[in-house]
Amino acid sequence: MKIGFLVNPVAGMGGTVALKGTDGAETLRRALALGAVPRAHLRAGAALSAALPVPDGVRFLSCGGEMGEAILASLGIPCGVVYAPEGRTSGEDTRRAARAMAEAGADLIVFAGGDGTARDLCSALEGRDVPVIGVPAGVKIHSAVYGVTPVRSGQLLAKFMSGQVRDFTRADVMDIDEDAFREGRVNARLYGYLTVPLDRSCLQDRKSGGMARDEYDRTAIGAWLADQMRPGRLYLVGSGTTTQAVMDALGLPDTLLGVDAVRDRCLVGRDLTERAILEMARPGDTTLIVTVIGGQGHVFGRGNQQLSPEVIRTAGRENVVVAATPAKLNALFPRPLLVDTGDADLDRELSGYVPVVTGWARRQMCRLSR
Repeated sequence: MKIGFLVNPVAGMGGTVALKGTDGAETLRRALALGAVPRAHLRAGAALSAALPVPDGVRFLSCGGEMGEAILASLGIPCGVVYAPEGRTSGEDTRRAARAMAEAGADLIVFAGGDGTARDLCSALEGRDVPVIGVPAGVKIHSAVYGVTPVRSGQLLAKFMSGQVRDFTRADVMDIDEDAFREGRVNARLYGYLTVPLDRSCLQDRKSGGMARDEYDRTAIGAWLADQMRPGRLYLVGSGTTTQAVMDALGLPDTLLGVDAVRDRCLVGRDLTERAILEMARPGDTTLIVTVIGGQGHVFGRGNQQLSPEVIRTAGRENVVVAATPAKLNALFPRPLLVDTGDADLDRELSGYVPVVTGWARRQMCRLSR
């Protein structure tokens, strides 16, 4: 058996610095200038670690250096290098690497990245029925080809290598216009399909949008949360239409797809980076208001990486307020809500039952899982 393994080294770097993605050389330059650091290799390593030990008879095909070879070597997994990038990598390197792996006879390709990376795989593998498993390492991750977490991706890889995977399905590859996204507009598009192992316990669903009947509940949620705000306390309002309703209730401008800060019902910070948030947040005096990604269930780790593990620890689990409409929660049932912060210890600490605000003075207990 041959397993292809590739990493987009810059995936996810735009998250903590509030750039909503890392597509394009100029965005990467801005991310680096703002202090972004690579994180894809950590999430790829977590996936591989969850897949160990590698069964006899399995051979890995990979790319030179940080596109895969280095991570495999750090875990003691030998590989054959089928593609060697030159200098800083781009989407073209991903496409060339995927084609090289397919031509070398890969039975499966595991890749770490975001929706842009999935698009590159979709383009490169067009006409080739090579199944893939995505390791979520980007900012948005709307596509249905990714594991719920890196660990779940690794667990699915382990099942494949041990012969436990019997069925496959075609999964959506979705991406958005990042420039529009940074302006608060979501222009999502279906770019094609990739073949994935059929295992709903390990793979996430594609992101789904809100429904018209949610509007009344969102308004009630926003009004209730605004009414509960205490004087002098810092409130960090996360991304999404549900949390946008809080800002609407306060009569404040908001960043639909970013993190804003409110104190004494006044806007004190807008579209904040992780660094800016940490400069403002104080233990015991900070509340995070977040919502749930429709269709997927993520509370942390999808599109709100500014709320990093350090930010969450500063606020404290007891000061995280989750809000979602009943329709959104019903669509997810019986699956749990999810956390994927990149910090395994924190994900364990966050897991358990949490009250979710669903309307005016209404709460529903939901299970939070990693």
